[in-house]
Amino acid sequence: MTETAHTLRLILGDQLNAQHSWLQQQDEGVLYVLAELHQETAYVQHHVQKVCAFFAAMGAFAEAIHQAGHRVLHLSLDDTAQYADLPTLLQALIKQYQVSQFEYQLPDEYRLRQQLSEMCQDLNINTQAYETQHFYLSEQEIMADFKVGHRHRMEAFYRKMRQRHQVLMNKGEPVGGKWNFDGQNQNKLKPDDFDKVPAPLLFATDVSDILARLTRHQVVTFGKVESRLLWPVTRRQAVQLLDFFCQTCLPWFGQFQDAMTGKLDDMLNQKQWSLFHSRISFALNCKMISPKQVIHRAIDEYDARPEQISIAQIEGFVRQILGWREFVRAIYWRNMPEYGELNALQASRQLPDWFWNGETDMLCLKRAISQSLDYAYAHHIQRLMVTGNFCLLAGIDPDEVDKWYLGVYIDAIEWVEMPNTRGMSQFADGGIVGSKAYAASGNYINKMSDYCGDCRYQVKQAVGDNACPFNALYWHFMVQHQTAFANNPRNKMVYANWRKKPVEQQQAILDQAEHWLGNLSQL
Repeated sequence: MTETAHTLRLILGDQLNAQHSWLQQQDEGVLYVLAELHQETAYVQHHVQKVCAFFAAMGAFAEAIHQAGHRVLHLSLDDTAQYADLPTLLQALIKQYQVSQFEYQLPDEYRLRQQLSEMCQDLNINTQAYETQHFYLSEQEIMADFKVGHRHRMEAFYRKMRQRHQVLMNKGEPVGGKWNFDGQNQNKLKPDDFDKVPAPLLFATDVSDILARLTRHQVVTFGKVESRLLWPVTRRQAVQLLDFFCQTCLPWFGQFQDAMTGKLDDMLNQKQWSLFHSRISFALNCKMISPKQVIHRAIDEYDARPEQISIAQIEGFVRQILGWREFVRAIYWRNMPEYGELNALQASRQLPDWFWNGETDMLCLKRAISQSLDYAYAHHIQRLMVTGNFCLLAGIDPDEVDKWYLGVYIDAIEWVEMPNTRGMSQFADGGIVGSKAYAASGNYINKMSDYCGDCRYQVKQAVGDNACPFNALYWHFMVQHQTAFANNPRNKMVYANWRKKPVEQQQAILDQAEHWLGNLSQL
């Protein structure tokens, strides 16, 4: 191997796409660089499984493209510790290898895109940026289809994407005669349903060397991890997990996609924490597999098993990938960097300490947070309607909420995390993502879970030491922000119900909420 290279190509930890056009031909003069970086472990505090998964996936990808005949430089934290940041490392490598051309794929996080763009302005060699060739929507389509600050709606976008890419379409009409089967996808898991839930497919990648490296370099993380990682870190593993979902979980996915349960954890020795969810989001967001591959594989399974997989199951899954995932990416890129500063409801409270250890008497939050700390994972309703709903009602500063979500979940990359958190969950964007604030009382959690029955707080009560805090906090939130929400047709009944309550009852509820807000750390 020569010590020079005419071209240096950077591959980031979420750009592990073996199908990228870069890798379709070999060139000994091209050097591919993958690097573990201190700056990427420290911009927020990360779950230890997240760091291990990214580092393990990068190492596996570097070895895979090396075996495919490409020239690869894979640098560990030991190799990069002397460099202050990514530009400093790249500038040193460009000089060391006498590089005349620097190329990179456009990062999917704003801070990294800005960092590389500014660095390239100072280089005295040719530079070129490429798209990642992963998403359905190109950067040009995002610019054409979305407007800055505009209140776009996912449902309209989703229908357009179905038509544009001919997904679940039949002669110009949606398969099944409807675009959306959400009404069939909001079932609670009952005891008779428990035997349908499969044991999750887990992997066992040895990450002991990565853990030793994190300790050696004093990288601060949180959460739990064993020496073997359960998440997919290679394309082969990602495809295995996708196949497992399609074959085993997809027949039940749609109808139970919003369900939450703690009973399975209590009843069985094997944790059944993933229910019918695919858990492919880490592999997908790292680009080990593509959204088109995922959707085609799932639809093929649906076509092959129409008696077992209904349209409601496959449509609910396709909507998450083709609809929501592409939608939030477009919202992010069309509105950054201002989007990251939005705080429409002026929320300012601190996140309670128990978000970092799960030590709360509110059983729904204890379950969701403890699962997140154990597995770096919670499904979308746990994120939106349990932890997110609490932060919304309690008025937690969206900066703190962003940092927690970005750090705790293995699939959290800012382009997908921020619109879901600051937008959908916290309504901090003032309605760019969602048409209403996703605020709910304890009744919703009771409807979709079995958490409430064993909780010390009583879900039917709004006032008193044993009342469910969600109830008083919900009404307090709606009253506090009635100027913003009262004219929304979807809230008309909410405010009508509030006005029906006697003044004394209204005041007791608001006083109870103020008590909770003054003692969030004690809940």
